This record gives sequence, structure tokens and C-alpha cells, in this order.
Amino acid sequence: MRCRMFAMTMLFCVPFASCFSLAAQEPDVYGCHAVRVDEKGDVAPWYGSGPAEAYDHDLRLLWNFWRDMRKCPNGIPYYLQHQVWKAGEDDPRGLGGDQINMALSSWNLLYGYLGDAEVQKNMILMADYWLAHGLSSPDAQWPNLPYPYNMDVHRGTYDGDMRAGRGFLQPDKAGSFGAELVVLYKITNDARYLQAATKIANTLATKIQKGDAEHSPWPFRVNAATGVVHREIKNGKPFEASYTTNWTPTLQLFVDLIALKQGDPAKYQRASQITVEWLKAYPLKTNVWGPFFEDVGTADFSNTEINADTLAFYILEHPEWDKNWQQQARGILDWTVSALGNHDFAKWHVTPINEQTVYREPAQSHTARYESVELLYCEKTGDCSRKTEAIRGLNWATYAVNGDGANRFPHDDIWLTDGYGDYIRHYLRAMAEVPELAPNDQNHLLRTSSVLQSIVYAPDKIAYTKFDAGSTELFKLGGATPKSIDGGSMSWDAHSRVLKVEAKQENVTIFLQQN
Repeated sequence: MRCRMFAMTMLFCVPFASCFSLAAQEPDVYGCHAVRVDEKGDVAPWYGSGPAEAYDHDLRLLWNFWRDMRKCPNGIPYYLQHQVWKAGEDDPRGLGGDQINMALSSWNLLYGYLGDAEVQKNMILMADYWLAHGLSSPDAQWPNLPYPYNMDVHRGTYDGDMRAGRGFLQPDKAGSFGAELVVLYKITNDARYLQAATKIANTLATKIQKGDAEHSPWPFRVNAATGVVHREIKNGKPFEASYTTNWTPTLQLFVDLIALKQGDPAKYQRASQITVEWLKAYPLKTNVWGPFFEDVGTADFSNTEINADTLAFYILEHPEWDKNWQQQARGILDWTVSALGNHDFAKWHVTPINEQTVYREPAQSHTARYESVELLYCEKTGDCSRKTEAIRGLNWATYAVNGDGANRFPHDDIWLTDGYGDYIRHYLRAMAEVPELAPNDQNHLLRTSSVLQSIVYAPDKIAYTKFDAGSTELFKLGGATPKSIDGGSMSWDAHSRVLKVEAKQENVTIFLQQN
């Protein structure tokens, strides 16, 4: 499980290599930053004049850090072989189980926000590398699925699971990769990504089982070649890796392929129905939300924030899933703060979220996810009673980011999952849900109902292309006012500086007038 290198305590700043390692009883500093509070004593971001400036600043720092990360001795980017960043050495641990998927998810949103072509190039690099160096054999019992871990760290291939060993994989991570490959296909129009996603979906749809209280529709860890589910013995008792609740990315994979009429839509529909029925019958009733993490053993079952709140996010984005969607989402969010809320920061009027039940440490990425889903709940339901508290949580999570873009998991290492792919997306989603959190002096796409292929920000216009002809986009404009649009219609709120576009074609140009 996550290493416990540092004591659980408030901390003061020293050089960043050990920012979180020394304790103080009543500090004025957390992480590597002096704690800032507003007139009510609520925690404010460590940088800038408020959330809009601070969040943008941190996102840019983080992307620059990732983009400029060194390569390993074999010439492969460090983030494709390690889950933990070490400045002066290569950490001995290999890839994080969902590390590439998380980065693909965040970079898709980040490209629309920045318009930086290097972001899309990085997505292609990561996906191509995993496809070329990490899939199970087409002849395996579980074929064409990605292995989540590189057993020999610098060999350049992925071939197993961090705890279960060589030959084992995690089907839930395969579903996540498939969903991201569909997005990448929509970005690039490269059929290779669609074909790979379809093969993943075919395997998962073929292998699905009804499930019960101890068995999810697919196991958590399984040997690709033999089909044997991983088992550990602890204190003389066997534990089987037969259960996890991280299936909403797999549901999204099926939804997207059905819409594209690819593969076997009838088979995907059946698998989706089985998965939805199982989620409703078990975790939504039992609140058993684990496991997720590659470094937690099968015998050390752990409930996790990520599985719970990812489902809450899915429910809020797909209210057709159940007539009681609002109550279900609220129940998940209430469970998260009740079971995993961390009260060590009450003096700053904030309740961060612990990562999981076997590692009750306040986590920047998990706090940011929970708070962004709270803001989505506000947007979708009109109940914004927790909006202010959610923004405080996002403010708290900025303190993990150092001035050079290194993002340290509080009291632990610089995890390339938590600090990057599973961090950036939550701030970008929060900006779309509450546009006041986006910068007031810049132009940004905050959301599209399609998939963005290209975007160019210029002083006199914003030109963009997306996969679908009909779509809705949300922009926050800084020093410009929209004049006209080619490719759709628009509505402009001058007070909030929010522009909503109803697009009618793939290519859209918004013409601007500088203020």
C-alpha cells in the first residue's frame, strides 16, 4: 500500500525534497506554502488573488513539470515507467495502475483549456506506447487487455500486476483504457484506437458474470493467460481478488461504442445492463467501494474514495440511469465525507478526504475529485448548499503543488497518478461547473458535449473543430466580447463572462472584439 514515510501531522516548509517531513504543533505553513485564509478564516489558495488565478497557475505548473520530465536510462519518459517521481534517482517502483488512463483523461480536458498542441502529442505518445508494449496476447483467456505494471521497471514493457505478479492484469483498468482510446479516436480519427477499444470491450463483454456481494461482474485481478483469479493467503485464510466497484469507465466504453455502432452493440448493451444492475444491488446499498490501487494487496481489502465518487460523477452525468439518481449521488457523496473525511484541518474550516480505508491520509487528488463532484451536484440539482465548502476543499488541495510543479501527496511521495492525471481533471471540471473559478482575464473552453479535435485561441477569434456536428460548448472569456459566430448560435452573459455555443457543424469560429 502507499508508503507511510512521513508522520500524519501539520507541517512546515523546508526544501521540497522533504517539504512534508517535519512536524510543528500549530504551524502557519502547510506543505511548502504559508497558509492563507480569508476574512472568515477559511483556507484560501496558496497563490494569487483567489481560486480563479490560483487554479490556472497550478494547472500550468503541473503540465510543464510533466512535459519536461526526464527520460529513464533506456530513453523512455520517466512517467511511462514509474509511479513515483524522484528528482535525483529512479524510484524502484513501476507504473501506477491507472496512471496512463488518468493522464489521458486530464490531458483531453487540458488541451481544450490551453490549446497547446503538445498536450495532444503527449496523449498519442502514451497511448501508442501502451498499445505497442503492454497488451495481453490475442490467444489468452483474457485477450487484448493492457497489463497495468512493468515487472522489470526499465525493460520497456508492461507484463503484470504490481502485487499479483507477472501475467496478471486488472480488468477495470482495461475498461478505463478502452474508454480513453475511444476519445483519442474521436480526436485523431485514427481507426487504430477504435479497433483497440473494441477489442477491449469484446473481451469484457464476453467475460462478464452476474456478480454478487463478493464477486463483481469482472474480478479485480486475473491471470490473462489462464483466467485464474488472483488469491492471497493471510493468517491462514484465503482472499480472492474477485471484487471491485470501478466500473463506470467500462460503462462509458460500452455507451460510446454503442453510439458509434461499433463492435457488438447488443452484447455491450447486455453487459451494461448487468453492470448497472449489480452496482445498484450491491455497492449502492452496501457502501463497499473497494478496491482500486495497484499497491494494495488482495488480502488488504480497502474501500476507496475514487470508486465511490467516480460513480457519483457518472450518475450525475447520466440521470437517465435511475429515477432516484439524485438521491443515489447524494448518498455516495455523504458516505465519502462520513467514512473518509479528515478533520485535522478544522482550524481552516476545511475537511479534506482520505484516500482509502487502509491508508487514511488526506489526499489532494481525492479531495479535489470529491469537491468537483459536489460542484457537479450543485450544477445538476440546484442544491448548492455545499458549494462554498467544496471550493475550500479545492483551495486546500492546491497546497500540495510546489512552485516548480512537483505535486507531493501529503505526507508521502510525489505520485504521478495523484499529482497529475488524477488532479488536473478535477480542477478543469470544477471550472466548467462553476465558471467563476476560471480566470477572468483569459479565454478558455471549459466544456464540450462532443470531443475536441483542435482549437486555436487568437486575439480576434477562437476557431475549433470537434467530432460531432451538433454539440454544446461553454467558454469563459477574459478581455474579449463575442461579436458573431460561424457554425452555430451563441448566448452571452456579460456579467459572468460566460459564452454558451450551440454548434451546428464540426468547424466553429467565434469572432471576438477586444474590450
